[in-house]
Amino acid sequence: MMNKAVGDPVDGAITASGLTVVRGDRTVLRGLGFTVPRGRITGLLGPSGCGKTTLMRAIVGTQAKVTGTLDVLGRPAGDPALRARIGYVTQAPSVYDDLTVEQNLAYFASVLLPGRAHRAERRAAVDRAVEDVDLASHAHALAGRLSGGQRSRASLAVALLGTPELLVLDEPTVGLDPVLRRDLWDLFHRIAADRGTTLLVSSHVMDEAERCHRLLLLREGELLAEDTPEALRQRNDTATVEEAFLHLVDSAAARARARISNQEGR
Repeated sequence: MMNKAVGDPVDGAITASGLTVVRGDRTVLRGLGFTVPRGRITGLLGPSGCGKTTLMRAIVGTQAKVTGTLDVLGRPAGDPALRARIGYVTQAPSVYDDLTVEQNLAYFASVLLPGRAHRAERRAAVDRAVEDVDLASHAHALAGRLSGGQRSRASLAVALLGTPELLVLDEPTVGLDPVLRRDLWDLFHRIAADRGTTLLVSSHVMDEAERCHRLLLLREGELLAEDTPEALRQRNDTATVEEAFLHLVDSAAARARARISNQEGR
């Protein structure tokens, strides 16, 4: 649990300072500090194993042994009041294969809005979520028979049921073909533009960086950069974000070698 008081002002949907996560004898995240702006798509990019999922779990309040300061929507990460305000889509599918898309959504809606009094509200939420992810023609199909892209959209529909202010999406396009990836990113942009929803989307595919408004570049638990794609390209004098990332990695490695050399020379 973070140690910042409830109600302190924040500059963005998510703000972190000195954020550190230790698992066993390994430091997974090292003193991260960043801001995720409201109503925009922020990409969390880096190679597999760099700490992206751990950071996302810390943000949604499911990660143990977190120190530092982490505010989400103006409250400490993990605060119970945030549960209905955040949608979280993990890498693993969050739908039941033996239920239809509509049945899955009705079940999760009953968890969010229990009781007879909310029956009409649940129905409206299910219909809206199906429409949001463009699955109306597959609403009565079993989730286990959907394609990979359709299952990803069904999982996203579950996260959208409560019209969350923040969507945290852990590698939602992994394993999808280019057309499905494009369609999902178009959907992310519509959600941000039409509703003012904040999206934090992780990926290890660098060309997806160009689809984001802002980027957090992570490597080995450390934040290499926080900026817009255009600013990162300009500052590193590169044509792509991937080239900028590699330049930052090489620069960090060179600084580390220089520190070691200086220490050995003392």
